[in-house]
Amino acid sequence: MTKHSVVMVGAGLHAGILAQRLLALPDPPRITMLEASMKPFGEHTWSFHGADVTPEDMAWLDPLVQHRWLRQSVMFPKFNRTLNATYQSITTESMHDALKDREGLEIRTGVKVAKLEPTAVTLTDGTRIEAHCVIDARGFAKHPALALGYQVFVGLEIETEEDHGIDAPVIMDATVDQLDGYRFIYLLPFAPNRILIEDTRYSDGSGLREKAFEAAIKDYAKARGWSIRRIVRREQGVLPIALAFDAERFWAETERDVPTLGMRAALFHPTTGYSLPEAVRVARLIADLWPIDGVSLAARLREYGLERARQQSFYRFLNRMLFKAARPHERVNVLQRFYRLSDPLVARFYAGETTRADAMRLLVGKPPVSVWRAMRCLRERPLLHEKAAA
Repeated sequence: MTKHSVVMVGAGLHAGILAQRLLALPDPPRITMLEASMKPFGEHTWSFHGADVTPEDMAWLDPLVQHRWLRQSVMFPKFNRTLNATYQSITTESMHDALKDREGLEIRTGVKVAKLEPTAVTLTDGTRIEAHCVIDARGFAKHPALALGYQVFVGLEIETEEDHGIDAPVIMDATVDQLDGYRFIYLLPFAPNRILIEDTRYSDGSGLREKAFEAAIKDYAKARGWSIRRIVRREQGVLPIALAFDAERFWAETERDVPTLGMRAALFHPTTGYSLPEAVRVARLIADLWPIDGVSLAARLREYGLERARQQSFYRFLNRMLFKAARPHERVNVLQRFYRLSDPLVARFYAGETTRADAMRLLVGKPPVSVWRAMRCLRERPLLHEKAAA
């Protein structure tokens, strides 16, 4: 054990962002990441809006970014819209390239962890690794204190025979057939003849039919007139969408002495399922507290998690409106109405910083769902009781 050393269990988005921030400190700790798979950071594209992070945070986050755009657009059955807001993406490759040779950071793959303690990790082969602070950064795990819907997606990054003609991200093309709830296509143009196409669905279940999604993506490309020369890579995922959350129970049943962050700590945007803005906030928090021991950090992260859960109650209410008040074929109407609102309101929503005035504006006017069904979604406790009974 070296002074102020850190062991992170899990090498995903949150671990990578925290490592990037801690290594930028004047006196950075030595960091060891332990990843169960053979590929750190998986196979992902993590995107965010310019307003999701502060300029101060962007200064240290910037080396991780691979792609940048000055605008983005959405497409719905009744209107199209361009949002004059920057958009950026971090990829598995850009994360790995930025961190792989950093002094003070070691990434071990194929490592199976049996036990986490505040100052040590025990591997399944009996090896014990000691540290000043152990952090649990493993992926999402279902918990009875969370009632969920899901955002399921499959993405193909393709190389086209000719230029595809898309010069900025299309974050939602909801003009496609509405399947499995709310469905949209997400487009990220990486080069004139390379583009990521993701078929995304806000679904009641977490099942992912990879072959069916991939066929739908190929049909979409064909309809756009794009001939696929080759598939560069594939990615897929299931993101949790929080409908109800008993944060007090969740944190009472989470390991009290080992700091937990990321999806495992339910630190994600309840409506989008994205967690990069939260990862940046938590990295800033930990950097401001550093050096700090694991037990003290666990307590501080628990306080932060409870505070964020209270702040995010409005998003969970909107999610209940989307999943419970709106019938599956009506969900597109909810999102179509949302994107008619002002650019600043949309930006604050994605950043997880919706104001009271924003909330009122979102609720004003004729609701796109049944008022009676909407009234039944006001309280989140009944959903947790339903889950417990099931």
